[in-house]
Amino acid sequence: MAKANPKLIKAIEDTASKLLNGANYQWGHMGACNCGNLAQELTHLTKGEIHQYAMQKQGDWNEQVLEYCPSSGYPIDLMISKMLEFGLTLEDLANLEKLSDHSILSRIPKERRDQINKNSREDVVLYMETWAKILRENWILDNETPIELELKKKLELPVLV
Repeated sequence: MAKANPKLIKAIEDTASKLLNGANYQWGHMGACNCGNLAQELTHLTKGEIHQYAMQKQGDWNEQVLEYCPSSGYPIDLMISKMLEFGLTLEDLANLEKLSDHSILSRIPKERRDQINKNSREDVVLYMETWAKILRENWILDNETPIELELKKKLELPVLV
């Protein structure tokens, strides 16, 4: 899973919020799909620019990720490189497009998880909100000092493990 950091967490949360509030969403469009919307947030490229760059190579996001080569010179590979700089992995991008990361899905109630559809705006929002929450928890865990952890134990506050 992605390296938790505040910039990535905010970008995922902002993407989910924009989708929830009506941002353009079209699963079959490289710039307006699951990865395309996050790419807009991370790279500040438009959906049209992302789509245009992606069309210079063949395939959807999953195929683009499989064929990713940081030194190819293709704009889509440069864009993916930029996204990876935020702490994402290629696996994160493939999972986002299919809404398939098991650690994220396991945090969604089973009855809801069983209904997840990779090309549903509402499901993408739920997946991203859950993902951001996990990343936030991981970031807090990785950045709490031993003194903060001990204080939480003494005050009987929840300690994320």
